[in-house]
Amino acid sequence: MQKETAASAALPAVRQNRLIDLLRQHGQLTVNELMEQLSVSRDTVRRDLDQLEQRGLLLRTHGGAVFNDALVRVDTTLGSRMDAYTAAKQRIAKKAASLIRNGETLIVNGGSSTCYFAAALGERRDLTLITNNLRIPPVAPDNAVRALHILGGVYWPVSQVTIGAVGFPEVSGISADTAVIGATGLSVAGVTMGRLDEASETAAMIKIASRAIALIDHSKFGVTAFAKIATFAQIGVVITDEWPPEPIAQAMKKAGTQLIVA
Repeated sequence: MQKETAASAALPAVRQNRLIDLLRQHGQLTVNELMEQLSVSRDTVRRDLDQLEQRGLLLRTHGGAVFNDALVRVDTTLGSRMDAYTAAKQRIAKKAASLIRNGETLIVNGGSSTCYFAAALGERRDLTLITNNLRIPPVAPDNAVRALHILGGVYWPVSQVTIGAVGFPEVSGISADTAVIGATGLSVAGVTMGRLDEASETAAMIKIASRAIALIDHSKFGVTAFAKIATFAQIGVVITDEWPPEPIAQAMKKAGTQLIVA
């Protein structure tokens, strides 16, 4: 076990401040990286992470932590997200719409990026949309959509989505050509969201679709949120507005995921 220095052991407040500074600089770090940077034991790092998470300064992830300011917070309203990185999301949406074929059945989750995607479908025809995103029906072009199905469940006003039982596709027999999804975070581990129920429903959407397209703007890079939606092996295409950090790009390449920068 790595020995702790006298200074790091005696001054937990100083050490914890240093830990937060490191996360602020890097976005996220593993326990092993924090052990090396702080010259303390694994148990000390874990205790510090637990205490700092209780104070709302970071979010624990599998094997490490992410700085809380790097997160798209789960209580952020959809309206405020629609106003953030608008130009980037519109470029991403336009590119995603160009990958859709006439006559496809699309299953689309909640979020601002997917709203912009639905609005960009004006050149497509004979589409069937399945969604829990209640912002989509007013913006989806009438000339593009043959049928639009709203998934039932509990209404979440903050996100303007409905969330039903996990596993809804198997129960209802839904199938789709393409799942188009937005998310909270993109890291080497894959795609994540802040709420467990919403992540479970989105994972189910991916499962019943023949392919999955993830719409991820650059603000999500390096963020590992609470619940995993999918690994890169489950995502056929990631569309973003900037080239992601090299470890993320390499993880996509290794999994065979197509990366498109709009």
